[in-house]
Amino acid sequence: MKTASLLKELIYNDTKVSIKVLMETESSKEIRILFKKGQLMKEHKAGFPITVAIHQGIIAFGVNGEKMILKTGDLISLDANVPHDLLAEADSIVRLTLSKFDKIERVKKVIA
Repeated sequence: MKTASLLKELIYNDTKVSIKVLMETESSKEIRILFKKGQLMKEHKAGFPITVAIHQGIIAFGVNGEKMILKTGDLISLDANVPHDLLAEADSIVRLTLSKFDKIERVKKVIA
């Protein structure tokens, strides 16, 4: 058994998105992403399917050139290799679920 908290030890970074791996399971990596309003994760693709959950805040989520507004409680899943970007419209807490085979280093490369 493993446990983690999306809401404990929140340390926002004033200059870039803050990423923390909360846990790894046999099938996934659970990552918390903290955004200050205006922070961006530039367009990128994941080599495996992902799920993004907005736990707090508002994210302008771009997919294939289209923008959608995701708010607290919203979820979105993407297949592998779908271009997407995230822009915080408000301070936000986001949970990203990656495949166990994906690498956190790839995620860190898209922080602006």
